[in-house]
Amino acid sequence: MEGRCVVETWSEFGFSGPSDTLKVRFGFGEDVLVCTGSDEVYVYDSNQRKLKAVLQLPAPVSDLLESHDKQLLYVACSSGVYCVSAQFLQDRVKSSPVDASSSPAELKISSEAVVAEADGVSSLLLVDSVLLTLCQRDASWLLTLYRTPDQARPGSYEVLSSFSLPMVELGNTESKTEQRRRPVLICVHCGDASEAPSAHGHFRLESVLFKLLFGIEAALAKSPVLLCGFPDGRLCFLPLRVPGSQLRVLHSLEEPVMFIGASAAMETGPGHAQCLVGVGEQGRVVVIQTYKGGAEGKASAARFTEGCVPGPVACGCVGKKCLYYSTGSDLLALDLSDGSSGTECKESDEGISTKAAAVLQHPTSLNVCRVVALAEATCSAAGDSHLLALSARGQLQRIRLPVQRNNAELPKLPHNQVGRSVRDLLSAIGDVCERASALKTAIKSKSQILRHLNQVVNISFLLGASANAEGHLPVEEKPIRCRAVTSWSRLLQKDSLNLTCVLHNSSPYVLERGWTLSITVVPLSCSAAAGGESSCTNFSFPFCNLYPEETLEVSLPIAASGDTSFPMTVNCSLIFSLSSLLGEEAEEEEEEAVGFLCSQSSCISLPLNTLTVDWLHALQVNSLPANQKVIVSQSSGFTIDAIQDFLTSRRFRCNGRLTDTGGENASKPQTFSARVRLSSELLRETLVPKSSETDARPAPRNLCLSLLDWLLSDSPGGVKTGHHADGTALGGEAVHARGPNGATVKLAAKEINLGEGESIGAVEVQVESSSVAAVCGLHHAVLRRVQTLPQRAPEKAAPVKSVQTLSLRQALQRAEIQQSRISGAFSVGVSTGQVTQCLLGVYRELRENPLLIM
Repeated sequence: MEGRCVVETWSEFGFSGPSDTLKVRFGFGEDVLVCTGSDEVYVYDSNQRKLKAVLQLPAPVSDLLESHDKQLLYVACSSGVYCVSAQFLQDRVKSSPVDASSSPAELKISSEAVVAEADGVSSLLLVDSVLLTLCQRDASWLLTLYRTPDQARPGSYEVLSSFSLPMVELGNTESKTEQRRRPVLICVHCGDASEAPSAHGHFRLESVLFKLLFGIEAALAKSPVLLCGFPDGRLCFLPLRVPGSQLRVLHSLEEPVMFIGASAAMETGPGHAQCLVGVGEQGRVVVIQTYKGGAEGKASAARFTEGCVPGPVACGCVGKKCLYYSTGSDLLALDLSDGSSGTECKESDEGISTKAAAVLQHPTSLNVCRVVALAEATCSAAGDSHLLALSARGQLQRIRLPVQRNNAELPKLPHNQVGRSVRDLLSAIGDVCERASALKTAIKSKSQILRHLNQVVNISFLLGASANAEGHLPVEEKPIRCRAVTSWSRLLQKDSLNLTCVLHNSSPYVLERGWTLSITVVPLSCSAAAGGESSCTNFSFPFCNLYPEETLEVSLPIAASGDTSFPMTVNCSLIFSLSSLLGEEAEEEEEEAVGFLCSQSSCISLPLNTLTVDWLHALQVNSLPANQKVIVSQSSGFTIDAIQDFLTSRRFRCNGRLTDTGGENASKPQTFSARVRLSSELLRETLVPKSSETDARPAPRNLCLSLLDWLLSDSPGGVKTGHHADGTALGGEAVHARGPNGATVKLAAKEINLGEGESIGAVEVQVESSSVAAVCGLHHAVLRRVQTLPQRAPEKAAPVKSVQTLSLRQALQRAEIQQSRISGAFSVGVSTGQVTQCLLGVYRELRENPLLIM
C-alpha cells in the first residue's frame, strides 16, 4: 500500500462499550445506522453530516439489518424483532418542529411493530423473502426461518422451520466469555446464480469453490447457503433450498468467531469471490480457496490455510482483495491475494500452504487506533476505498485507505522531482517532530500541574482532618503549625514589640509555589476604629518549596510603645492561589483562563493555629532592681524611661488636676495589686523536674524562682518571650519591669501557709503597679498561664480535712457582701463617681483575696 490513511471524523456520540455490542452499517440509502448495545439506534445523515433521528426500542438492541429494497429496517431486541419502515422515519423527521432542526427527531417504537416474537435474538439475516433469527435456548442454538410478506404490515411473520445445534464450551477458557459473544451470520450464493442480492452479509462465491464446499446438490439447486460462526469456534453451514438439509460443521477455529467474509483475491468472474475467510477472537485465521493441480490442471480440492495474526481481534471486514481488522490499538490490513493459487501451480501442496501461512503472519499496519466496529468497505467514483468505523470514544469516522499498487506499475520520477519529494518528506517529518515536541511539553506541563494540585488537595485534607479531630490536637502535634517569640526593639528613638513567627512543616508534603503565610493580628481589648473599620492588621508572606521538617521564619511588628491593646490574638493560616498552577510563563491561549481565575475568588484558605500575645509577653524586664541607679547610653532606652518615671513620681491627683509636688499636700501615687495563690504541691508536680536519686523537696526560694521563670519565659499556646528572668533580675523573688504602656510593674512570688492547724503550703504571686490597666492585664496573663497547670498535674484526690481548713465559708460570705455592694452601686440616685469608686473597691477586694489553686 502507498501513502497514509486519512481519518475524517463525522460525528461524536460520546458512548463507549464492548466491541461486540457496537455496530455500524449503511441503511435507508446514504444514512448510517449506529447501534451501541442500548435501547437506542442512531440514524446519521452522511450527506448533511448531522444526526437525523434516534430510534427508541423497548429493549436493548443486539442486531439490525436492512431489507433488500432499502425500505424496511429489522431490529433484534431481547423481546423480539421489530420492523421500522423508511416512510415512517421520513414522515416523523419532516413533522419535527422547525426550531428543533439542530436536534434529532426521537422516534419511539411501540410493541405493535413486532414481527417475530422471539426472546433473546442474537443475530439477524434476510435471504430473499425469508427472515432468519438465531438465538440461544438453554444448551443449544436455535435457528428460526420466518416468511416475510410482500408489504410491511403489523402482525407476526409466519414460521417456516427451525434448526437446533447443541452448544459446545471451549475447554481452555477461564470464563464463559464465548457464551456472551454474538454469533456471526452471512449468506453465500453460487456464482452461477443470477438473483444473488448485493446486500449486507451476502457474498457471491466462485462456482467451483461453492461446489467443493457445499455439495453438488446446493450448486445445482442454486441454493443460498447460510454460514454461521459460533462463539465456540465452529463454522457451520446450511443450504436453504435443499430438502432435508441440516446444520453441518465446515471448520473449527477453536476460539470465538469474530468475522466471516468472502474476498475476490483472484477474480474468476465479475463480482465473484475466490476465497472465504474466517477470523477468531485471538487472531486465528482460516482462508478457504481452491487448489488447482495435476497434469490437466483441473480443480481437485479446497485448501484450508490456517494462520495466526496479531490479536486480539475486535472487529473486521473485507475489501476487494484485503481483510481489514482492528485489535483496538491498531487497524491492520491483510492482503489475501499473496500466496493464493487460483491458477495452475507447479509447486507442491505443502509448499503452497507454507507460503500462504507465512503471508498471514505479516499484516500491514494502517496506523489507526481505537477502532471497535467496522462496516463494509466501499469504493468511490474516483477509485478510492473507504471504511466506516466507530472508535472506542464513540466517534463515527470515515477512513480513506491508501492506494494499493504493484511494483511494476510504480511510475519513475525524474531526479529533480525525487529530490523535491525527499525535501517535502523531510519538511513534513520536521513539522511532525515539532508538533510532537510541543505536545510533549504541554503534556509535561499539565502533569506537573496535576501533581502540584494533588499536593494541595492532600495538604487540604490533612489540615482539615486535624482541625476536625475530636478534642482538637495540641499545637505541638499538628502537622503544620506556627509558633512565635516576642522581643522589643528600638528604631529612631521609638520602641516597638516584634513577633517572630516560625512556620514548621512536619507533614510528608512539600509546600510548593503558590502558598502564602497569612498572619492576622486582632487586639481583643480594642473596639472597631472610627468609621466602623476593624483595627486588625494582616501580614502576608509568600514562599515556595518548604520541604518536610523545614521551617520558615518571619518577623512583624505588632505593637508600639504606649500601646495597651493587649491581649492580642494572632491568627495564622495558609493561603493557596489556584492561578499559580498555570505558572508564570502562561501561553497566549492560557491568558484568558488566567484572567478568569484571577477574577474569581480562586484562593484556598486553610487555618493553622491561633496564638495569643498578652501583657507578660510585652514586659521589658529590668536587669537590676528599680531603686538602683543605672547610668546607660541614650540608645539603650532607659534614660528616657528614667526621666519619665521621675516626672510621673512628681505628680499627684488633686481636685481632678495634676499638680507638681514639693508642697505640703504632696502625696504618693496610688498603688494597685492583685494576687494569685497556687499550692506548693501543684508546682512541685508540674514545674520542678523529677529526680530518681532523691525525693527531697526543693527549697521555697527555688520553687518561687521556678514559678517566676516559667511565667516570664514559657507560655501555653506556642508564644514565648525573648527574655529570661535570671538570678540578677529576680532579686529577692521579685521582677521589676516596664509594661507596654510605660508603667512600672512588680511581679513577686513568696511562700505562704494557709489553713488552721494542719497548714497547706502555697506560693503567692503578687502583681503591683500604679496603673490599673497594667495590673488587670498582668493578672489576666498570670491566670491564663496557671490555669494550664492543673491539666498537666497527675490526678490526686485532695484531703477533705485540708479543703475544710481553707475557710471556704468566709470566701463565700465575702462574695455575698461584694454582690450586695455592686447591687447598691447601680441603685437609683447614685452618681457616676460613686459607682466608679465602688466598683474599683470591689475589684481590689476580689483580686487581693483569691482562692487557692490546687
